[in-house]
Amino acid sequence: MKIIAIPKENALPFFFKYIRFMKKKGYSPVTKVKNPEPKIDDPDWIIWAAWADRITFEEIKQKTGKSESDVIKIMRKTLKPSSFRLWRKRVHEKSIKHKKNLNIQEKK
Repeated sequence: MKIIAIPKENALPFFFKYIRFMKKKGYSPVTKVKNPEPKIDDPDWIIWAAWADRITFEEIKQKTGKSESDVIKIMRKTLKPSSFRLWRKRVHEKSIKHKKNLNIQEKK
């Protein structure tokens, strides 16, 4: 936390400006997400979506036109080898990256 040195004669007006700022209607602090969703036009969106468990390969194909094999090629090219192996293991074991498998797990 950075401490700002304010001369004593200016401290009171600064305090009142701060209080007015905090009391404005509609002011609410903005919560920042650790890994926000990139824009769909951004190439990083495919990587983000591939790591996300809730987004299936079918949804990725629908939104970007990239098939599962294309996504795997992109992931292999951009990730470190150990990260790629971890992702493949995760996708293979979770088996919810395909819509048909996701529906089966929801019924149980």
